[in-house]
Amino acid sequence: MNLISLLVIFLTLFELSCFSGALPFVITTWMFTNATQAAWDAMNIRSGNALDAVEEGCLVCEREQCDTTVGYGGSPDETGETTLDAMIFDGDSMDMGAVGDLRKIKSAISVARHVLEYTQHSLLVGESATNFAKSMGFKEENLSTNVSIAMWSDWKNNNCQPNFWKNVKPDPLKNCGPYTPDRYSGRKKSMLLNNVGFSNHDTIGMIAIDINKKIAAGTSTNGAKNKIPGRVGDGPIPGSGAYADSAVGAAVETGDGDIMMRFSAASTIVEMMRHGITPKSAATKLIGRIASYYPNFSGAVIAVNKNGDFHAACHGFPFFPFSFASNETSGVRVLKIKCH
Repeated sequence: MNLISLLVIFLTLFELSCFSGALPFVITTWMFTNATQAAWDAMNIRSGNALDAVEEGCLVCEREQCDTTVGYGGSPDETGETTLDAMIFDGDSMDMGAVGDLRKIKSAISVARHVLEYTQHSLLVGESATNFAKSMGFKEENLSTNVSIAMWSDWKNNNCQPNFWKNVKPDPLKNCGPYTPDRYSGRKKSMLLNNVGFSNHDTIGMIAIDINKKIAAGTSTNGAKNKIPGRVGDGPIPGSGAYADSAVGAAVETGDGDIMMRFSAASTIVEMMRHGITPKSAATKLIGRIASYYPNFSGAVIAVNKNGDFHAACHGFPFFPFSFASNETSGVRVLKIKCH
């Protein structure tokens, strides 16, 4: 490792130590600085709480189509349709609202907030989620754009590769070449085949702690590109995409959701912290456990305890950037951590 790399790691660790314990704050996966700023403003300038912050921050990413992995106009499924997943979690009440495979409604995180506030359910999916949203006054809109249509066309022109099928050769579109019998074709899994990377990382995950130490967490995503229709990822699944308990802390994840959701990453991290494990150790242990089964997966987690200490861990990327705002920062700071 050269001197510059060591210096970058040292500065990152220094920044993490400087900002840890600074309450209130907002922390967000990736370099979604506008979303983080909007969340911070909602909580501190407009006197909102942590739930308001998470909703407003994720709304900004949905409107801005962050990296085409959040909101409308990205990640079309096999039929060319963009669908959305979102979740918002209240760490005070341990109540939540989520939507999966949401169709034709742009503001997925706000629909999730309505599930939280107007129903006794936790998760609504598919066309029924759309009907619920319409009953709540949300406008039905086309989620496709020229960009998403071009993504789909490029995929079809590549004989519908890569895909998420294994051990079968279906041809659901009738105009595609044969599917690869197995998604990995007998080769090692890689970032390319997993189709997860800096341009397709699947999710915004956000944690907010307000002045009253209420913790909220949330996610929003348009899912995996070229997914099989009906697929719901880790984002709206409690304990997977996000989890919050104001008595302990919170965690969010991003990356290959089909793999990460099998480990209930967010709630596992929170439970580790409940038993006294630091955010750094909890996040690192969890990522290590996933990697022991899937050594080539790509993903990251952020862990936060109720005192405002936080850390991130990642695998499969060179480094993982995340955004942070508090009274100690001048605007939003982007922090980076080296991945294993």
